[in-house]
Amino acid sequence: MTNRTASSQEQNLASEWFLTLRDQICTAFEDLEYEFDPYKPGKFDFHPWKHRHEGGGVSGVMKGKVFEKVGVNISTVHGHFSENFAKKIPGTEKSSRYWASGISVVAHMQNPHVPAIHMNTRFIITGQSWFGGGVDLTPVFPIPQDTEDFHSALKKACHRYDTQCYEKFKKWCDDYFYLPHRKEPRGVGGIFYDHLHSSNWKADFSFTQDVGKTFLKIFPDIVRRRMLTPWTLDEREAQLKKRGRYVEFNLLYDRGTLFGLETGGNTEAILMSLPPLAKW
Repeated sequence: MTNRTASSQEQNLASEWFLTLRDQICTAFEDLEYEFDPYKPGKFDFHPWKHRHEGGGVSGVMKGKVFEKVGVNISTVHGHFSENFAKKIPGTEKSSRYWASGISVVAHMQNPHVPAIHMNTRFIITGQSWFGGGVDLTPVFPIPQDTEDFHSALKKACHRYDTQCYEKFKKWCDDYFYLPHRKEPRGVGGIFYDHLHSSNWKADFSFTQDVGKTFLKIFPDIVRRRMLTPWTLDEREAQLKKRGRYVEFNLLYDRGTLFGLETGGNTEAILMSLPPLAKW
């Protein structure tokens, strides 16, 4: 199928959605902090930044009693890829110019029984245009109910778009979030997709929105189930070692980290995915 570039209206719709989703996620996470401690709830701090080429973004970080550290970042940037990096990106045969907008969320939790989570969705334009993103869950102590509910919610979102895509995106996630040097998965999976461009831009965009909405619904549900569970120092130790694996993946293999650094993004925003504490 021949891909095409996007219109300015499509660009605006995508970037406005990522901003809207950011606001909804931050409100939901602050609500969880308030439920846990209404007298001193955690709050997000927001820091705008400018891209070295054009555009920029806003990095939001909260450190609370439920979320040891959670980052919710949005950005809309444009410019030119370096010559070497452009060779790795579709649609750059005639020009190295790009436009990219997206949202990225990574949450590291205080309680070892509450899983860490990652979600990002993005819209990228070169000589082509496409959506990408995904959601994956990383518990220290996997709980079958949480894993089943998480995957069930994502499966429903996929089926609303295409009844055949869940298994494909699930396998893509399993293959992507894998540490080959450890020969182990990062967590219990989720979905991952990239270069999504059908003949129906509205359907592709709607699916990307649905991924964000599904994350916004299922993850707070899981947090509420587990955030009051008692935990021990040994369980905390296991959590910190699990975070070490998270660091290894994000610094060695993560495409988003590479894309941000290669295109001159804000270093602090790019590395917000790293946990505040980890052990090896």
